[in-house]
Amino acid sequence: MPADLPTSLPTTDRAALSLTTVLPAVGVSLSAFLLFGLMLPGWGHGLLVLSLAAAWWVSRELGKDLSLIGIGIAIVSITSVEADVHWDRFFTIGIVLLLAVLAPSLIDRLVYRRHAIRFPWRTGQKWSRLEKSYLVAVPLLGWLILPFYFISSGTYLNWPYITDGSELARFFVGVNFVGTWDELFFICTCFALLRRHFPVWLANLLQATIFVSFLWELGYREWGPLLTAPFALLQGWIFTKTGSLTYVLIVHLLFDVVVFLSIVHAHNPGVMGFFLVG
Repeated sequence: MPADLPTSLPTTDRAALSLTTVLPAVGVSLSAFLLFGLMLPGWGHGLLVLSLAAAWWVSRELGKDLSLIGIGIAIVSITSVEADVHWDRFFTIGIVLLLAVLAPSLIDRLVYRRHAIRFPWRTGQKWSRLEKSYLVAVPLLGWLILPFYFISSGTYLNWPYITDGSELARFFVGVNFVGTWDELFFICTCFALLRRHFPVWLANLLQATIFVSFLWELGYREWGPLLTAPFALLQGWIFTKTGSLTYVLIVHLLFDVVVFLSIVHAHNPGVMGFFLVG
């Protein structure tokens, strides 16, 4: 691991796994599945509260960290995050997502008096040839897969049909804003906090459950989880290896550029001639 990897990511899996510590974390992740994937707020919030109570009973530190994740999940759940470019929804969703990142971070610093949540924009490490190659592979794979996914599944209809330049600009900003938020919340917050208690593989599965559930409500439905789950797991794994928010964010935004173009293409067949599926 890079020498300056944030302390929120332990360099060893020193925490012993036990059902008493794992079950509250699984419960928090599954609450996101109920809230965003199945859209069952009563059951989702109930499981979230029960899981956090169990976490505090097991360990004060586990309770603190899962509570920060739970606060973020709870804030996101107060509004629908289904894609919408109308001005009121554009700002409502944006404000809610900002609060979901800011609240856990501020509580971590001002209440807990620590810095478990960090946003390591630069690590001082040079990117390897493999990492540079991956930056090329991501948009290429997106170009090959995403138009087929959106069009064949009809999932593009979960995103609004753009009718003017203002909406197109809001859609582009919204796609990139949500992509940035994904990395700040799911990777730098959820994954980093889970890594304080669990090995990489388990922390990654737990954050990916929250990540994919959110993306389902956003619009990646039908067989979308077959794409979003590997992507979420890869982002967690890459962050573990690089310790660089900058790198995982660039990967995500490159992918999201293709997402944006693919959805516009799906709504307007023939406008963009560089996709293989029309």
